[in-house]
Amino acid sequence: MAEEFDAQAEGSEAEVAPESQDPGAAPALDDLDQELADLNNAIDKEAELLADLQRLQAEFVNYKNRVDRDRDLARNSAIAEVLRAFLPALDDLSRAEAHGDLDGSPFAAVATKIRAAGDKFGLKAFGEKGEKFNPELHDALVQLPNPEVTENTVGDVIEQGFTLGDRVIRPAKVAVFIPAEG
Repeated sequence: MAEEFDAQAEGSEAEVAPESQDPGAAPALDDLDQELADLNNAIDKEAELLADLQRLQAEFVNYKNRVDRDRDLARNSAIAEVLRAFLPALDDLSRAEAHGDLDGSPFAAVATKIRAAGDKFGLKAFGEKGEKFNPELHDALVQLPNPEVTENTVGDVIEQGFTLGDRVIRPAKVAVFIPAEG
């Protein structure tokens, strides 16, 4: 079928009017218009392909950023869970240290290494006597009226709180001095 079409096309070229076969004559205006239209179509197609390519590239960059963000969130969440499991051991080491049980003991080196491992990942302890009470950071286990304070203040720290970066992984358990009415 294609061969018949080619043969017909060759035959039609031979039947062209004699004045258009003059080698010195300018090409017909219709031929130039057709070439211009073809070039415009090609330019439009290339512009469309370029736009598609740019859109796909932007989608890929967004996808990559989303995957990186999700990976970081999953990593930070896993680190927080592991460190949260070590918090009771850190509490026991802090209590032993406060009672002087770690002085001169081999466990002092263990306590230092465990704390250094937490520091490596950004684990920070918080909760000190005298701090302003913040319900987002502190769990109030008891409230004690105190005439010496004018605002809710941490009176005693039962268990320190811990943060990992901006995230609170355990609030501090505290006794709170509240202003005494009177």
